[in-house]
Amino acid sequence: MTLSLTFKTLEVEPATAAALAPYGALVGADPTRPPRLGSFYGSKVELWSPGALINDSDASLSVARIHPRAPEVIWMERHFKHTQTFIPLGGSPFIAVLGAPTSDNQPDPATVRAFRFDGSSGIMLHVGTWHEFPFAAEGTADVVVLLRKETMSNLEVRENDEAIGGDLEKRNLHTRLGFASTYTESSRP
Repeated sequence: MTLSLTFKTLEVEPATAAALAPYGALVGADPTRPPRLGSFYGSKVELWSPGALINDSDASLSVARIHPRAPEVIWMERHFKHTQTFIPLGGSPFIAVLGAPTSDNQPDPATVRAFRFDGSSGIMLHVGTWHEFPFAAEGTADVVVLLRKETMSNLEVRENDEAIGGDLEKRNLHTRLGFASTYTESSRP
């Protein structure tokens, strides 16, 4: 059986709190919302919470250095037990390709969108949000990644060029859906 491959070109859009709402929460200072002030430092320390962080004692914090690669989305994955988070270091801009959570075991191509993070904020994904690992937007990008150790183990369990485990489904869009995405930044400011 031969699948014909359909390509969808995604226009990269700015990562704003409103645009990201179906996929996760913007992680960064938000001057449009009132901060919480600590009792020890008063107005000298302002705190914003992007939302409920879901993780447990299996949490893992790592730094990923993302090198430039072709803007092709071949795999998308999702997690069931935590809100995976990507936070840029040193102002590193990156592009995240995201798909809304689904009730079946593959992303819905109609919900897949590409977002540009300018390096001043990151994203905490909703549980179940489909995503490709971020792409470097300008040269190399360093990002902090918050996830579960179990997820790292799940990535090692390969099944037909995909990975699966208790906290992970990583799907090959080419073979599973006959679908792939690329992105462009033609409207970039």
